[in-house]
Amino acid sequence: MAIITSPVLNAIRTGFRKNFEDGKTRGMPMYNAVATIVPSSTKSNTYGWLGQWPGFREWIGERQLKSLKEHGYTITNKAFESTVAVDRDDIEDDNLGVYSPMMDEMGYASSVFPDELIFPLLGAGFTSTCYDGQYFFDTDHPVNAEVDGSGADTSFSNAIIDAGYAGDAWYLLDTSRSLKPLIFQERKGMQFVAMDNPNDEQVFMNKVFRYGVDCRCNVGYGFWQMAIGVKKELTPATLWEAINMFRSFKADGGRPLGLGKNKLTLVVPSSLHEQATKINEREQIDDGGVTVSNELKGKFTVLNPDYLQA
Repeated sequence: MAIITSPVLNAIRTGFRKNFEDGKTRGMPMYNAVATIVPSSTKSNTYGWLGQWPGFREWIGERQLKSLKEHGYTITNKAFESTVAVDRDDIEDDNLGVYSPMMDEMGYASSVFPDELIFPLLGAGFTSTCYDGQYFFDTDHPVNAEVDGSGADTSFSNAIIDAGYAGDAWYLLDTSRSLKPLIFQERKGMQFVAMDNPNDEQVFMNKVFRYGVDCRCNVGYGFWQMAIGVKKELTPATLWEAINMFRSFKADGGRPLGLGKNKLTLVVPSSLHEQATKINEREQIDDGGVTVSNELKGKFTVLNPDYLQA
C-alpha cells in the first residue's frame, strides 16, 4: 500500500501529464487547413474587418482611406473542460495503470477538439448567418459597386443546389490565402490541470483526485467568398461549376478576388470520400460512358473530417 505523500503525487502528476502530451501527438487535426486561427484577449471579438478585401488604387493627391461598413460580426468565447477523477484508493493500492490510457485519450481528444467545433459549421452554413447577414452558403450575398459601399449591390451565390439531389452536402474551399473561410478563435489553449492537494474538499468528501484540461475558445464564419456549399452530385462537371463560381467573385468596387486557381480543398462526408478520391487521383475517368483524361487529377486536397455533419 502506497502512502500518499507530496513526492508520490508529484510523480503521478508528471506521469499523467506525459500521458496527456503523448496523446496529443497522436491526434491529426484538420481544422487549421480550413480556419484562420485568431488569438483572443477578451471575452469576445468583433470582426468589423470582415467584408474588407485590401486592394490598391492609383495614388493621386491626398491619400484616400476607405470608408468601410462595420459589420459587427462577433464571436464570444466559451469555456470547455474534460476531467478524469482518480480514486484515492487506487493511488494507495498502486492501481494507476488504468488511468494512463485515459490521460492519453484525453490528450488525443484535446488535439482534435477544434475539429469538433470547426467542421459542423459547414453543415450549418446553409442556415447560419455570416458577417453580411446572409446565410454563409447563400444565393444572394451582396457585393457593392463601390469600394466604400455607397453604390448599388449585386447578388453573388456561393451555393450550388439541385432540388432533386438526395445525397449529402459537400464543400469546395479556397485555402490559398492567409485568411481562411472559417475562424477558430482561441482565448486560452488547452491546459493540463491537477487538483491533487490531499486537503482538497473533493478528496475529503469523495476521496477523488481530479486531473483535467480546460480551454476557452469558439468558432465562426469568415469570408463566404472562400467557400462553396454544394448539394448536387459530386462530378467533374459540378466541380468545374464550383471552380468557375470562385473565379466570378469580386470585392466591393468590382475588383476580381483571384480565387479558385490553386490550393482548393474538397471537404466531403464519408459517403463521398471514395468518389472524391477517384476524381482527384485517377488518370482517367468516366464522362457520360466515355473514358477521358482527368484534367482535375491532383487539383484538390481531399478532407474527410470525422466531425462533418449533414
